[in-house]
Amino acid sequence: MSGEVNQHEALLRLGASTAEAIAQALEMFAPGEVERGEVSVLESGDSPFGSVEPGTVAAGVSYVDGVTGANVFLAPLASARTLAERMGAGAEVEEDAPLTELELSAVSEASNQMMAAAAGAVGVVLGQEIEISPPQTRAIDSADQADEMFGSAPYATATTFLVGGAPCRLIQLVPSAFVTRVGQAMNEFANDDGLAAADASSPDQGGPRDVEETLRGITMRVWAELGRTKLPLSDTLTLPLGAVVELDKHADAPVDLYVNGLRFAQGTLMVDDNGHWTIRLTEMESREPAAPALAN
Repeated sequence: MSGEVNQHEALLRLGASTAEAIAQALEMFAPGEVERGEVSVLESGDSPFGSVEPGTVAAGVSYVDGVTGANVFLAPLASARTLAERMGAGAEVEEDAPLTELELSAVSEASNQMMAAAAGAVGVVLGQEIEISPPQTRAIDSADQADEMFGSAPYATATTFLVGGAPCRLIQLVPSAFVTRVGQAMNEFANDDGLAAADASSPDQGGPRDVEETLRGITMRVWAELGRTKLPLSDTLTLPLGAVVELDKHADAPVDLYVNGLRFAQGTLMVDDNGHWTIRLTEMESREPAAPALAN
């Protein structure tokens, strides 16, 4: 890449990172059934919610750090029902009937995970933590309702998804400040040949910062998953104390580690000298296996 990063490139970078985070979060609920389309930058003046169908479930968060913008996941009625089914909250109703409370609750839970992952991805690309509003999830019937929920922004991107064959969309309403920050970050991390130009031995030269140094101060939510299973929400609400829920993994199976909804490593459970649970990392996602390390 040569020259300065333009607005279009910055928007594509931000949109792609956010969409990938959403896709990986969706994979938790519909493993192997998620397909992500290309990111498109919407023309100025075009409504990002112009094709909203009646009964569409809109889930999103707004930015609250002094800028106007949002991440919004749109699932038409049939698609939202498909997602609810994958979460074990399917119901025998007419195809065009509104979502039941259980279905909407299941989609809302999935949306919370997706929005957390999306916010984390935006923060990584910007090189700083961002503040977001509590997630909103509800059925809407028009673009006006979406505008009322999430407002507008100077820029917008759209990404299509298929979840179990059902179409969904991610709309990202992007404030000008985010575009500027992404462009600056991309320029800092690339020289005229498109290669990283960070020089760790010369920190005072004013050159691009090292990637790890940029991300060092960002706090992310990390958790371990021992296993999972599927239960109808109606069953989970009536589980008695002492009930045994069988998971889909053996006791000695690897444990998955997630950061803001994205799986990034696997490891084995251990107990340290102080009696605390720890995890010895054995495999990193999308990277060559690293030397084992302990993580609390």
